[in-house]
Amino acid sequence: MSFFTIAIVGLFLAGFFLLVVFGARSYGQTAGMQSDHMEMRALTAYIATSVAESDEADSVRITDGPEGPVLVIADGNTGYGKRIWQREGHLVEDYAEISEGLSGDQANVIAETSVFEVERPAADRLIVTTDEGRTLITLRSEGGDGGE
Repeated sequence: MSFFTIAIVGLFLAGFFLLVVFGARSYGQTAGMQSDHMEMRALTAYIATSVAESDEADSVRITDGPEGPVLVIADGNTGYGKRIWQREGHLVEDYAEISEGLSGDQANVIAETSVFEVERPAADRLIVTTDEGRTLITLRSEGGDGGE
């Protein structure tokens, strides 16, 4: 084999190797960004799903808690419901009698967040803000179309 043929094959192999390395790096970065995005939206998606699963008339309320707002999601007419609030830098939830006081010791930690705000700009709208951003939740039971 001539030197020219060996050089061409070597150049081809080097180019192929660089292409594989570049492709693997690009894929790793893309997969990492997708994973970060999914983690970022997980908390607000969890809250939206919690509201949607009990979307009945007058089932969603906002009350005041010791560290800010408490999102109360009633479970039908049972007098019980899920309550979501911020406690010591974490978003927590419990399932208890709605009229009962909040018990941080019995609450389950959902996620870490330094921000938890809940607004109700209209009867069929709920805006939840956390470290991950703002989410608009439309309440079908209050006349909304169910879009988020």
